[in-house]
Amino acid sequence: MSDAIVVGAGPNGLAAAVALAQGGLKVTVLEAADEIGGGTRTSELTVPGLLHDHCSAVHPLGVGSPFLRTLGLERYGVEWAWPEVDLAHPLDGGRAGVLVRSLERTVRGLGPDGPAWERLFAPLAADFDALTEDLLRPVPHLPAHPVELARFGLRALQPATTVARRWRGAEARALFAGAAAHLMYPLTGPTSSAVGLMLVGAVHRFGWPVARGGSRTITDALAALLAQLGGTIETGVRVDSLAQLPAARIVMLDTAPGAAARICGDRLPGRVRSAYEGWRHGPAAFKVDLAVQDGIPWTHEACRRAGTVHLGGTLEEVVRTEAQTAGGRMPERPFVLVGQQYLADPRRSRGDVHPIWAYAHVPHGYPGDATEAVLRQIERFAPGFRERVVGLSARSTAELARYNTNFVGGDIIGGANSARQVALRPRVALDPYSTGIPGVYLCSAATPPGAGVHGMCGANAARSALRYLAR
Repeated sequence: MSDAIVVGAGPNGLAAAVALAQGGLKVTVLEAADEIGGGTRTSELTVPGLLHDHCSAVHPLGVGSPFLRTLGLERYGVEWAWPEVDLAHPLDGGRAGVLVRSLERTVRGLGPDGPAWERLFAPLAADFDALTEDLLRPVPHLPAHPVELARFGLRALQPATTVARRWRGAEARALFAGAAAHLMYPLTGPTSSAVGLMLVGAVHRFGWPVARGGSRTITDALAALLAQLGGTIETGVRVDSLAQLPAARIVMLDTAPGAAARICGDRLPGRVRSAYEGWRHGPAAFKVDLAVQDGIPWTHEACRRAGTVHLGGTLEEVVRTEAQTAGGRMPERPFVLVGQQYLADPRRSRGDVHPIWAYAHVPHGYPGDATEAVLRQIERFAPGFRERVVGLSARSTAELARYNTNFVGGDIIGGANSARQVALRPRVALDPYSTGIPGVYLCSAATPPGAGVHGMCGANAARSALRYLAR
């Protein structure tokens, strides 16, 4: 018998399991796949010996997570590694916006736009630890740092295009647009600046590190800690109904809201069912992994040292393509994220052949093959790149959904980031983790604070469950 059962062994499910076990409960985790981790897995996807992260790859909110930082995951094998350049955003003509952990160096590199960049991000970086205590929790709560939260909120409520007006040069504007595009939603809408502000603030506070040996080491560390706390994990166990589960005081669902509605069945209150079934999923990812001889020959030198490269052109181009993608139209030049994790973690390479991680933003459920569009975007800023490719593996939106059932229609971030869903995910409730069934909770990326390998969705849900048991 278990005190708690967690359905799903992604990072949020594992975080919930650890938090419950720390609270004294006997925990069992059930995972449908044969391997734990959800999107936080790593394997050889192109040529033997090269390590590719399957989905989540760079972890600014992992190293800065208020929950993960308390666990001492370093004792279980997690080592963070930083590239020389955190982020580069190349432009046509050989220019690029360059973002590094050092605010001073970033400001210097942005020339006339540097002072405006510093005025915006110096306070944010200084307040970042305090902000994460509030921002990585549900919106309706008593803030621990109201002044810092209010200062951030005034800017976060604005469209990304409004925030970008403070810079005149194409480099700074594109740099911010690329960070904001992680929202995977139109950058002209309210709150669309929030993700960009957080990610740039995270760079200047923690940098954008990777996990040595691949993102799977985070998964493995959480599993090892859970085992030490007496918890168990069973793989290859698909849960379609609460009726399948043995009696337990707590059930955690690390699933998409629609799947939670199916699992809970008739026990789910009508208002909750309506919210879960009405949950909107957003644009999708089309994943391409590459093995590249001698790396990508970027035109701009900083891109050759950057752990992450954003390919989208100018602010105006990023705004246009993100709007097309959200509107269901496949852009000719989609926004593409490129990861060069081997620059921080050379053990992922084999000799002079290096693993390249990339994905394009495509419409939800896009049925086509975006491989060529991804390759064209890289070639655009790195002429001669194609000649160096010695291995390739692609995953369509349908294949991503089969790989991880939480990636509905290829949506890897757990739901559309509209202003309403950002503020009130996954439904209007004082306790957004509660399903309305006593002891049953939702803990996936569809709950606050949303996507990312920070474990906060699971940890927050577990705390809600422990409060319920205490009552």
